[in-house]
Amino acid sequence: MQRHYVMYYEMSYGLNIEMHKQAEIVKRLSAICAQIIPFLTQEHQQQVLQAVERAKQVTMGELNSIVGQQQLQHLSHHASPLPLAPHPSSMQPSSLSGASGTSGLLALSGALMAQAQLATKEDRVAQDGENREHTPSRSVSSSPAESLQDERTGLKRKREEKELPGHSDSDGDKSDYNLVVDEDPPSEPGSPGHSPSRRRELPQSPASLGSSGSPAQPKEQSPVAFESHPHLRAATLSSSLPTIPGGKPAYSFHVSADGQMQPVPFPPDALIGSGIPRHARQLHTLTHGEVVCAVTISNSTRHVYTGGKGCVKVWDVGQPGTKTAVAQLDCLNRDNYIRSCKLLPDGRSLIVGGEASTLSIWDLAAPTPRIKAELTSSAPACYALAISPDAKVCFSCCSDGNIVVWDLQNQTLVRQFQGHTDGASCIDISNYGTKLWTGGLDNTVRCWDLREGRQLQQHDFSSQIFSLGYCPMGEWLAVGMESSNVEILHVTKPDKYQLHLHESCVLSLKFASCGKWFVSTGKDNLLNAWRAPYGASIFQSKESSSVLSCDISVNDKFIVTGSGDKKATVYEVVY
Repeated sequence: MQRHYVMYYEMSYGLNIEMHKQAEIVKRLSAICAQIIPFLTQEHQQQVLQAVERAKQVTMGELNSIVGQQQLQHLSHHASPLPLAPHPSSMQPSSLSGASGTSGLLALSGALMAQAQLATKEDRVAQDGENREHTPSRSVSSSPAESLQDERTGLKRKREEKELPGHSDSDGDKSDYNLVVDEDPPSEPGSPGHSPSRRRELPQSPASLGSSGSPAQPKEQSPVAFESHPHLRAATLSSSLPTIPGGKPAYSFHVSADGQMQPVPFPPDALIGSGIPRHARQLHTLTHGEVVCAVTISNSTRHVYTGGKGCVKVWDVGQPGTKTAVAQLDCLNRDNYIRSCKLLPDGRSLIVGGEASTLSIWDLAAPTPRIKAELTSSAPACYALAISPDAKVCFSCCSDGNIVVWDLQNQTLVRQFQGHTDGASCIDISNYGTKLWTGGLDNTVRCWDLREGRQLQQHDFSSQIFSLGYCPMGEWLAVGMESSNVEILHVTKPDKYQLHLHESCVLSLKFASCGKWFVSTGKDNLLNAWRAPYGASIFQSKESSSVLSCDISVNDKFIVTGSGDKKATVYEVVY
């Protein structure tokens, strides 16, 4: 019995290591493709993008068939040191030298995959050998027992089982495990305990996200490094590389109703004109002391509210100089993170939600801020909040997938929108207050009719939804993905735009009040400002850690971000 246990243990451990390594290989190959595609000709870009989209739709049956063919090929060519994945063009490694078109790109991917598979196989053999030398009772998971448990802006743990010490891919990965935010309740969407399903790997909690956006890249020494018009970066690349007409690598694509993707030719006035920023400059750094998962700025632009672990801090940013919090609002339990905080339009009340079943309503007009009401639901956590334009109703996105509607005047639950099959992670309201848009960890965006109380639309994606924003000018909805894409959907037509500047999951998103531009932030430490709706890049800022939350002042003059290095940053938008 013990021998069988050891055998099954070794098999399980080997498969676990293999799964994590294959996931890393896929991510790295995807990154390589994303870097190469913009330098192909327009015709080849279209072909490659279609091939990539097709690859995302491969069924389990097709995958098993391909694996079977590879195994047969490996047996029949056992002497070959580098078996390539079968492809109709029967390409050999020698074709790598001409990887300028679709064929070259596929050959490159095949060769890289084959090399990675060989390396993975050797590593696994070494791991198994090492395993047999140790006692079989050793735990597979020796890293900290705390694990990210929940869902928020969609952020589940990247790994459900942690690898042994010494097997972390990088220092960045190690810090992901050491900086654990949630031990029990939810943590950047996706709690094993509260989520109905855990179908795929997910990003970590706010604290682990704050450790390092990209483990392979060192943190920036400067807190902010703006790059105005980052799409012009191609000019610094070798002129020998193929580019699309105009000499710039494409990052914005128009997707037609039939799925055809074409690079977007931006109009001449994309980055000029009234209401379009030129850049932004950092004004204040607000040292909160904990990972800042939620931020909001008052209509007067004098006060900023930052939500971290167990409290919201209030900052007076009306004067220059070093900032210290003018008030601290202790909310929820001390060890639970605030996920969202929203001011009512009059600035006299603040609603706070997070890793608890209770929302807190704070009276800010009192001599000392105090809790004047609490709203309790059956869900263990709230990931996002929205306030109706008339300030009479509050909407709460819950970890159980429900959208709870609260009457703020009577402090009562009046309705629940049910439809998301996993945590509801983000929310926004149409400019007339008649429709509600929500995104979830079930890979869907849904539209709800607030008057009739029913679902109107559902948009399905291949990635979890972490953030979204409705354009105040109407017609367009921006959606931030776990896959790193930003998609701009037309609310009545099948057309959409797809933007590819983020290098990791898109954690927050906010439209300017004018509706002409919006910002998105990500685990890649980036703050991107985009022209709506087609996504021309206006400016870009690289912070020193993952940027988990953002807000734009009602007059479009200030941007506030909350990050994983336990601070918030206030920027002035320059026109």
